[in-house]
Amino acid sequence: MATTIDYFYVGASPFTYFGHQQLLDVAARHEVAIAYKPVDHLALWGESGAVPPAKRPPVRQRYRLLELQRIAEMRGLPINLKPAHWPFDITLCDSCAISIVESGGDPATYIASVLSGVWAEDADLADEGEVAARLLATGHDANAIIANAKSDAVAAVRASNTKEAIERDAVGVPAYVLNGEVFWGQDRIDHIDHALSTGRSAFTAVE
Repeated sequence: MATTIDYFYVGASPFTYFGHQQLLDVAARHEVAIAYKPVDHLALWGESGAVPPAKRPPVRQRYRLLELQRIAEMRGLPINLKPAHWPFDITLCDSCAISIVESGGDPATYIASVLSGVWAEDADLADEGEVAARLLATGHDANAIIANAKSDAVAAVRASNTKEAIERDAVGVPAYVLNGEVFWGQDRIDHIDHALSTGRSAFTAVE
């Protein structure tokens, strides 16, 4: 059976933005597939005990801003610490990625465009026209993809992804699952690289 990394993410997450290209690079180097699985992060946080940034204690909010700057510098990526249109409902953007997969396409470049749009370009990704423009720019049939993204079937896939992420003990996003082992956070992609390089057996939680 071919090796696959299950990629649980949210297109509005800065940490997904930081890790997206590195994940693609690691997967390509090891010739493994990526299964793109957008989730409802609020439902995920409800299970893991996390809360939205604005509801966190001030010290945690300040530390988050330090982290964003540090990681952006390390990754060589631009970062807008307070995007003009964030937070916003990412459902349509992420549902379009599911729709692309269902149409037989690869959503990687589109996802990258959404992430950079939010965190580097101050784009209004709550605007359907902006989403359509990014679909077109990354080689997709925007009208067809958006129409399907709004379907109950795609909503059910996103809900199923969320349920799966919770069942696999994903604490937040991005989370990656390789051979049943969960890795939480963009700073764990090196750990995935190591696991693939060594071929080690998957670790499991000890209760």
